[in-house]
Amino acid sequence: MTTHAALGVPAQVRTPLPEEDPLLHPDPAVAADAAATECLLRCWVRETGRCEPPGGVLRVALGDGLCLAVPVRYWSPAGWHRFGQARLVAEIGTDGHPVDAVTMAALLARESGITADRAGVRHTAELAARVADSVRRTARFVADRRDTPAAAPGTTPFLEAEQALLLGHPLHPTPKSREGLGETETVAYSPELRGAFRLHWFAADRELAVHDSALDSDAPALLAALHGGALPPGTVPLPLHPWQARELTHRPAIAALLEAGLLHDLGSSGELWHPTSSVRTVYRADRPWMLKLSLGLAITNSRRENLRKELLRGVEVHRLLESGLGAQWQAAHPGFDIVRDPAWVGVDLPGADDSAATGLDAVLRQNPFGAWDRQRALCVAGLLAERPWLDPGTGTPSRSRLGELLHRLAARTGRPATTVAAEWFLRYLDAVALPVLWLDGRAGIALEAHQQNSLVLLDEEGWPTGGRYRDNQGYYFRESRAAELDGRLPGRAVGKQSDTFVPDPVADERFAYYLGVNHLLGLVGAFGAQGLADERVLLAGLRGFLASRAVAATGSTLPARLLDSPTLECKANLLTRLHGMDELVGPVETQSVYVTVANPLHAGAAA
Repeated sequence: MTTHAALGVPAQVRTPLPEEDPLLHPDPAVAADAAATECLLRCWVRETGRCEPPGGVLRVALGDGLCLAVPVRYWSPAGWHRFGQARLVAEIGTDGHPVDAVTMAALLARESGITADRAGVRHTAELAARVADSVRRTARFVADRRDTPAAAPGTTPFLEAEQALLLGHPLHPTPKSREGLGETETVAYSPELRGAFRLHWFAADRELAVHDSALDSDAPALLAALHGGALPPGTVPLPLHPWQARELTHRPAIAALLEAGLLHDLGSSGELWHPTSSVRTVYRADRPWMLKLSLGLAITNSRRENLRKELLRGVEVHRLLESGLGAQWQAAHPGFDIVRDPAWVGVDLPGADDSAATGLDAVLRQNPFGAWDRQRALCVAGLLAERPWLDPGTGTPSRSRLGELLHRLAARTGRPATTVAAEWFLRYLDAVALPVLWLDGRAGIALEAHQQNSLVLLDEEGWPTGGRYRDNQGYYFRESRAAELDGRLPGRAVGKQSDTFVPDPVADERFAYYLGVNHLLGLVGAFGAQGLADERVLLAGLRGFLASRAVAATGSTLPARLLDSPTLECKANLLTRLHGMDELVGPVETQSVYVTVANPLHAGAAA
């Protein structure tokens, strides 16, 4: 679903003022509400095409002589704007009344016209409820982290970064909403609270169990080793998230299997596992596998139960890489790889479509980030995540992890922090973006490489040296390369059952959004909003990178699109929520609302 808007490019860039930062308010509830309000306003500005307002105040006309008036603390060319306290005013010059995030969500929905019918009213109410839920949880996360900012001894750099996203996606209206998760469960299941829990295990009769593996061992054997206990004869172990296990027993189809003895509830057992930034993928530093579990909670735009096509896709990509493609890729870019999903297990429910989510399917994901791993692999979103509290030692605002490492590098090298930031950014493009472009251009595989799906490897000083991609959902096989990809695995009908091939224009649109807008422009915006660099300097560096010989040699069409197109298609998270859409339901072309935004990399924007 696509609508059209325009995003203006500011005449000047201002450094956000720390003393005005509402995220530093001593009351965590106020700080959380301010963060939510900023997210809503960023979404609204992007999705309606607002330009930088005159006088440093954003005004949203609401009708009936009312408007929202919001001071602009920082206007970002890349869209990571910073705002002060929003107020509802009756006329210019009056102080008006402060507006909280839930009220803001309802007012913006009304202004958008979405409340014109019953469905719109329902979706608006759902949005307001999710905003309230997100704010409440964020306040809890902020309060807890302010009390205990340091990670527990022995926490790996990988897990620490996974636990850093207290505020979540800066351009999502409900980044921390998890409807259905109780207070006690929140403590155990939230990465932001450094939660940990034991897996809940079911065992399925072998006649019902389905699985696949591209490894020497099959998935049941690998899971049996993780389970470590006795299993009922003739069964296959199924790891479940404990929340999911409880919820599944209320589903008639699952209850019938339990009653018939075809499914066995083995209960919780074993060691504690840690939720990562996706909440449902769990990790232990001393295990060779992470587990991507089904979880029926509504998180951001979707309920997170594994779909069969995604499980097939993960194994298929592993096989493609092992066919020789991975060796070619590694020869060109030895510092980058995909975190593999080479095995899975699930259950076929009697009478159900085998393409539907059963709630029982689980993925075995490679874990290269154990305690023994000397490379620092950090989730990019976690690296950029803001820390909304004051440093206890200095009383100054705490920097993001990115801010900390840039200032350490500046101190070590004796160079200005802004100069170091620009160099770090250019090294990052070579280490993380260039390999992703290679895979698109040379193999016809575009990755849904947004910041949470992407990891950066840092050397001991903090410079980028490589990267990883992780997500069995986010692959787009280009239809124009179908014969080539199918030829890499003869007889396996690549991309058919996994439903991975898409028309090239769809791949272009999604790739431009995920790598171009969300990831790279989002990185530029984070540098600017956190006062680490001038966004215009980084945009110039990004243009130079995209126009370089090394990028041209990848053969990807994305660089030309980012450089030459005056506009880009961009996912509209606020409108997606207001239309009540689930990103994992339906054809890929219609899973989300997309808007057309002005491209800050285009030559006209740079002038």
